[in-house]
Amino acid sequence: MTQIQLKKIEQLLSGLDPRIAEILEKSLSNKELSREDAIQLMNVRNLELSALTLTADYIRKTKVGDIVTYVINRNINFTNICIKKCKFCAFSKNKEDPEAYNLTINEILKRAKEAWKMGATELCIQGGINPSVDAYYYEKIIKSIKKELPEIHIHGFSPQEIYDGGTKIGLSIKDTLCLLRDAGLDSIPGTASEILDNEIRKIICPNKVDVNTWIEIIKTAHQLKIPTTCTILYGHIETLEQRVKHLEILRQIQNETSGFTEFVPLTFIPWNTTLFQNIMALNNINFSEATGIEDVRMYAVSRLFLHNFDNIQVSWVKLGEKFAQYALIIGANDFGGTLMEENISKSAGATYGEYISPDRIKKIILDIGRVPVQRSTVYELIQ
Repeated sequence: MTQIQLKKIEQLLSGLDPRIAEILEKSLSNKELSREDAIQLMNVRNLELSALTLTADYIRKTKVGDIVTYVINRNINFTNICIKKCKFCAFSKNKEDPEAYNLTINEILKRAKEAWKMGATELCIQGGINPSVDAYYYEKIIKSIKKELPEIHIHGFSPQEIYDGGTKIGLSIKDTLCLLRDAGLDSIPGTASEILDNEIRKIICPNKVDVNTWIEIIKTAHQLKIPTTCTILYGHIETLEQRVKHLEILRQIQNETSGFTEFVPLTFIPWNTTLFQNIMALNNINFSEATGIEDVRMYAVSRLFLHNFDNIQVSWVKLGEKFAQYALIIGANDFGGTLMEENISKSAGATYGEYISPDRIKKIILDIGRVPVQRSTVYELIQ
């Protein structure tokens, strides 16, 4: 690059908003961003947006290098019967519904064995909050799989399932987690968090655990050496301030426990949900799904704000392959899993499919000049 070209670049960057430049410099100096810093970054446009994404990609590179990881896994949503009636969900059914189902142990095992034969190292097992299911049933699922497939990693049962499953049989959160850990549960998906703000939860998921209970379940799991992921469901009725508040809670937990393996931003798929169809009119709530630029900001700001996380995962099911690929150059470093089946986003109206092959994942990663590497659930490199 010539001196003239370098000078032009310097002139371009000199046009940055001084406040945004200061925040980006703060990140590059490994300093923790404040909530106010993050909110400002959530609003950037034009040159400031480009600078944000470049900064996020640079920080990604300094943390994890040019490897992009992925996991060969299978989702098993063992029941869609659920009593929680979350407004953002189109997956759950009443038990009387003709589309309701509850897989038997043998059916779960059949799917687990199919996944193992296809090279899966992980089973992600989650379901609705079925009134006929408790933590003893979760224990039975785990033991049955581990008996047949002792080496496969069971990543299962959301904090909501942990809470309800244990409550039904009179167990504390800790005792429920110990029961499942001792049966062979390896890690927990950090779902059921949606937006960690009780006012929002009263509207979109009033029957779910509150913020403090979700935090207690996650921290207790980490204390018991059960790693978890963490997520955010954004792009519905929450404000930017509430998004950042959610990120701050996750950052605080990670500072205390170091128990999160990854963070996964989940953009809201609205089309078949009650939240989209009814609640805005009933409560006079303005609604607009997240735009592509909002998705860009979410990934990039998460990389800067969650300075104590190594891994940020894309959700190709929600974003599609092309946008998920782009997210890998704005802060993300993990492409997620092959899934093999996916019911929750599909039920809400996602159209990007249920399965992506390892070869396709590799092609997507190689296309941006990065190195695809298969990993375990807890980010041990396999290939």
